[in-house]
Amino acid sequence: MKSPRYVSRYLKAAFFVVCTALIPTLTVYASDIVVGSWNIQRLGHGSQKSFPALAAIASKVDLLAVQEVMTEAGITELEHALEKHTGEPWDHLVSHALGANSYKEMYAFLWRESAVEYSDGAVVYLDRENHFVREPFSAKFKSKQDNSELAIGTVHILYGKSIKDRTPEIKALADYWLWMADIYPNTPIVLAGDFNLPQSHAAWNSLKQYAQPLITQGASTLSKTPGKYANLYDNIWVERDTNLPINDAGIIDFPKMIGWDHSKSRKHVSDHAPLYMALGNSRLDNATASISAFTTPAPPSKPQPSTAEKATQEIRGNSNSHIYHRPDCPSYQRVSNKNRVNFSSAQAAEESGYRLAKNCPRPS
Repeated sequence: MKSPRYVSRYLKAAFFVVCTALIPTLTVYASDIVVGSWNIQRLGHGSQKSFPALAAIASKVDLLAVQEVMTEAGITELEHALEKHTGEPWDHLVSHALGANSYKEMYAFLWRESAVEYSDGAVVYLDRENHFVREPFSAKFKSKQDNSELAIGTVHILYGKSIKDRTPEIKALADYWLWMADIYPNTPIVLAGDFNLPQSHAAWNSLKQYAQPLITQGASTLSKTPGKYANLYDNIWVERDTNLPINDAGIIDFPKMIGWDHSKSRKHVSDHAPLYMALGNSRLDNATASISAFTTPAPPSKPQPSTAEKATQEIRGNSNSHIYHRPDCPSYQRVSNKNRVNFSSAQAAEESGYRLAKNCPRPS
């Protein structure tokens, strides 16, 4: 039996920061795989889950981000069910339990070993300002088709008692996005999860400066009414100027796929449908049971400062990540006003405990 991977929050983070300094700054983009995201309602809790049904659905993708994992035994059982269903090996990565009180959840990634390989960088977000009840979890993966990579973060936003309880975490995702850009330089970034808020809400405006949702229509939560879906709470976000070769994205209508009604599906599978993103030449198998909701991401127009303007611009630090950016760094314009700390020079930033962003050009 394969030993499960478990991520220590601080040791893994420190290990990754050291190792990324040794990685060449060659940009490659994941391709020819199907990436999915799924809130598998209270996975590992109780005995009502149908793991054969879960495996039949999850096998449609090659890399799956999973939210609302209650025990690692639940992920391990799903991995074994996937191996039995597909006849090939799968692997998984799981975070530690996260939560502010006695109720805690884990995040996990599952992947088909013939198509995907874990690269490095598995880490729970170091949330210094305590924005999140369950801090996001991320890792970098490689497509075995051509060794191209992507970094994917996953999160389950607090539902709370009202929308007002959800919006602070949604707004904090902009800082998390910029943190991922620094942690995974020269790698396409993806954020997937159960956000408990449709992408049309104004709370998303901060993140929309840097990212865009792939799913903009339809709904992903199973209504109690047969055949009906209720809310578009789940999504997959990519960079506004992403280089990922996305050919399709949408919602997997899994009750239709396995021939179950919503009542049985909610009880034995989940009250959320999985989302998918097909890259390169990949296609979602059994696409008749999916709802395509994909519009090709359009890069935004970005006004570029003149050489004279660049010369007068200050060093920008991010007070949340303690990372600084020169005017020639790709993320210079992305530092939010809320977290921005200006320095007169790189030396002044470093004397204040900040380090240079890894995606900044290095002197030749």
